Amino acid sequence: MSQIILSQDSGDEMILNMGPQHPSTHGVIRFIVRTDGEIMKDADPDVGYLHRSIEKIAEKCTFEGFMPYTDRVDYVAAMTANEVWAMAVEKLADIEVPRRAYYLRAISSELSRISSHCIALGAMAMDIGAITPFPYALREREYLNDLIADLCGARLTFNYHRIGGVGWDLPVGWADKCRHWLDHFEGVVAEFDRLITFNEIFITRLAKLAVIPGPEAIDYGLVGPNLRASGVDFDVRRDVPYSVYPDLQFDVPIGHGQMGAVGDCWDRFWVRVREWEQSARIVRQCLDRIEVETKPGEFLNKPKKLKPKGEAFARVEAARGDMGCYVVGDGQANAYRARFRTGSFNAMGIIRKKSAGLMVADLVALIASFDVVAPEIDR
Repeated sequence: MSQIILSQDSGDEMILNMGPQHPSTHGVIRFIVRTDGEIMKDADPDVGYLHRSIEKIAEKCTFEGFMPYTDRVDYVAAMTANEVWAMAVEKLADIEVPRRAYYLRAISSELSRISSHCIALGAMAMDIGAITPFPYALREREYLNDLIADLCGARLTFNYHRIGGVGWDLPVGWADKCRHWLDHFEGVVAEFDRLITFNEIFITRLAKLAVIPGPEAIDYGLVGPNLRASGVDFDVRRDVPYSVYPDLQFDVPIGHGQMGAVGDCWDRFWVRVREWEQSARIVRQCLDRIEVETKPGEFLNKPKKLKPKGEAFARVEAARGDMGCYVVGDGQANAYRARFRTGSFNAMGIIRKKSAGLMVADLVALIASFDVVAPEIDR
């Protein structure tokens, strides 16, 4: 859907509607773009086209019954949304989680992160004209979807995590299948780098575009890869430890401006590619440790009665960054109040400022570099 309205103030200025039905807005998001020729004066996000009252639904369902709805907080990387809800309720009700379940959560969440970045990186390349990388990324995502379906029975909205653990243990032979895919995937990452990440045309297109320095990224509340691409070394898994992450070895990629300036669109792309590698590294460690440190079958500590009182807040490092869940219980089987904090909503806030002075064609690259998804914006 696009529309051109001539401004009453100046014959040279136009107002363009980009979206809400536009393939490059990555969901039903509308941008009101003011331009002077090909130069944008600003692009104002207009959100709300996918609002589903998911937080109100959380107050109507039981704590356990709301778990399938958490898949819809971020349908591209649903495992971490499952996890943050489970963690918040476990904290509220003082529920102990088996260590094997923590490993299974870490494995499933990191595979979900890799799958999400497949969409983000492939779509970003395609949005600015590089068609070939997208099928490469989708191929790996299909392998992952098959692995995750073997683990929990679903490919997109997983409903795998549970309050007190996870729904199912590792299937027989699944760990070896996963290791085999990881061996294959490490070669694919190197191939992807040769194909697009370090492609000269791609670098020229994105380097020094929409630069966000570290202090500005913090001021606007950016999180996850968008924050780390600006040189801010922060990751919830390491700096606000949860699950088994304190016992695992992994690096936190941050932007260095090696192809342009710290915090440009290319850095935001590069950080996600490097996170592919680190997530694969984490999964390998979990697969090795789960066999040594835990016993099969100890994956769920199901609460007999769940009517907690009080309030709790949990946070995880989701694919789009720091995802938080606040929950209040008043002694009933359902939450009195629930609230989610997501990375995509905050990323919307800086687009208007960063779009000023860019070419209209650069808006697509700017949006894609933030990896926003509509359900995280409209809750």
